[in-house]
Amino acid sequence: MRNFVNHRAETLKPSGIRKFFDIVSEMKDAISLGVGEPDFVTPWHIRNAAIRSVQRGYTQYTGNRGLPKLREAIARYLEERFAVQYPPENIIVTVGASEGIDLVMRAVCEPGDEILVPDPGYVSYVPAVQLSGATPVPVHCVQEDGFIFTPEKLEAAITPKTKALILPYPNNPTGGIMTRAQLEAIVPVIEKHDLLVISDEIYAELTYGGRHVSIASLPGMKERTVLINGFSKAFAMTGWRIGFVCAPPAIDEALFKIHQYVIMCAPTASQYAALEGLTDGFTDGFAVVESMRDEYDKRRRFMVDFFNGCGLSCFEPRGAFYVYPSVESTGLSGEAFANELLRAEKVAVVPGDAFGEAGKDHVRCSYATSLANLREAAARIEKFVNSVCKRG
Repeated sequence: MRNFVNHRAETLKPSGIRKFFDIVSEMKDAISLGVGEPDFVTPWHIRNAAIRSVQRGYTQYTGNRGLPKLREAIARYLEERFAVQYPPENIIVTVGASEGIDLVMRAVCEPGDEILVPDPGYVSYVPAVQLSGATPVPVHCVQEDGFIFTPEKLEAAITPKTKALILPYPNNPTGGIMTRAQLEAIVPVIEKHDLLVISDEIYAELTYGGRHVSIASLPGMKERTVLINGFSKAFAMTGWRIGFVCAPPAIDEALFKIHQYVIMCAPTASQYAALEGLTDGFTDGFAVVESMRDEYDKRRRFMVDFFNGCGLSCFEPRGAFYVYPSVESTGLSGEAFANELLRAEKVAVVPGDAFGEAGKDHVRCSYATSLANLREAAARIEKFVNSVCKRG
């Protein structure tokens, strides 16, 4: 039956994350630091809004773009929180930010195009580019630079075939962010080569020590930026599958046509839930979002101190909810470290090379779990590291 399988799909590598999820789900007393998912339950008032929408019989399709009131709220949210202005008519409510990534790749990529992708970077970027028929070009982002795109790195990777770059900050898996000054430094390179920016800002609200800066807020950049965001991380709404994409008119038109044919619309109850999250947020200054971020910040500091204290050099993340320690000092690769740790101490982490070849000596650990779980996991990891050092 393989003759019937699309070659691009057949040659895709399986997710380097899911394998560990599957194993740990069947392992008694295991602790998973692999899940990139808030451990908070969606706030009750948001859940209740969805329940009320069902009780009122709002179970039909919405318009393809999504509820007008939700799109208006998203436009207000982007302007008030991040100084980005997109009109509601250029916003599409999507099935999570993941649909947004897929839509953009289908809408802009042609065979022969090259798309710059950060390495390390989120596991879906490379497959999404490949499935669109374009070629992903990894750009090695190093810890010394904060795991960011620099003007020099971009210039070195650009060819006449380069069409766009994926700009995912705050970054999964590193927790790196790009400041306003760092974004401003790459704008001349983007403009010089007439590149499109695909800005995945799903972790925007989870920025520590300051407010997230969107590249679309910089002069002249909104016109060449597609902005992807959603409710999964900041509002603890992963299972609701609700996101949004904002784009310049010509690209928006292409995105909308694909969305119409493939999805129709995002789930209706989820849209009402998202609307409630934003409406309540405007009233209380997004206190629920801020409180969850403050809790992640405590966990972040604990994990960074722990890894550096046990001899595993750990970059201090300034966004998202991951740490990305190097395990090179143990003599193990990230893959070997993750596998042996799971067998020996029942702690699941993700090998760094799941996010690109640059991560072969790293592992990713999510701190989107309780401090009690993190302390227990830390004790097991320290025991494992000590045992590895003794045998080496």
